[in-house]
Amino acid sequence: MSPILAEFIGTALLLLLGNGVVANVVLNKTKGNSGGWIVITTGWALAVYVGVVVAGPYSGAHLNPAVTVALAAAGKFNWAEVPMFAIAQLAGAMLGTSLVWYNYKDHLDATPDNGLQRACFCTEPAIRKPLRNFICEVTGTFVLLFTIFYFTGAEVSTDKTPVGLGSLGAVPVAFLVWAIGLSLGGTTGYAINPARDLGPRIMHAILPMNGKGHSDWSYAWIPVAGPLAGGVLAAALYLLLK
Repeated sequence: MSPILAEFIGTALLLLLGNGVVANVVLNKTKGNSGGWIVITTGWALAVYVGVVVAGPYSGAHLNPAVTVALAAAGKFNWAEVPMFAIAQLAGAMLGTSLVWYNYKDHLDATPDNGLQRACFCTEPAIRKPLRNFICEVTGTFVLLFTIFYFTGAEVSTDKTPVGLGSLGAVPVAFLVWAIGLSLGGTTGYAINPARDLGPRIMHAILPMNGKGHSDWSYAWIPVAGPLAGGVLAAALYLLLK
């Protein structure tokens, strides 16, 4: 396992489980049909947990180009490694979503609403207002990264001895993503991750489905640019306050 491979596998698991819960809730004839927003946000939070558990020991589990860029902007990651991390994350997102498509292919074909089909791949706003949609993605990603900058490890309080939590160390970021989804996700679907949206959107354009509609490329820049801007703003404020 290398850092690049860890980012690829971790992001693939993230999208497999994250878009998997969306498919389970919105597609026809699934066991979880109409499960609702709580199920979707919980599923995504647990998907983050799984991805971080697998990738964390090897790469730090960025699983998100906005995280990688923000860490580099804050001086916590080497800029030279950013492109390969981002490529691995994008490729992992494409693989994970392709597996969702394969598992739910019958249900995708049984769902005539091409908007619901597309929802299993990428995000779209509840109310389409590009500037506000962009700011919503900036806001959600800012909360994600600004909080991550202040994560601390467990320690014995008397002598500040670090305590290893193993896989439980992935719990805080899962709760963080859950909180963002519950509180801020209702406007744009909280992509907060360029790879999470762009990779699956590419696969939506490529993979066959009955009655498939367009991939909404006119909106695609917002879940890419918004998270990157939000991450950089979080890094800037963190450095200012440090």
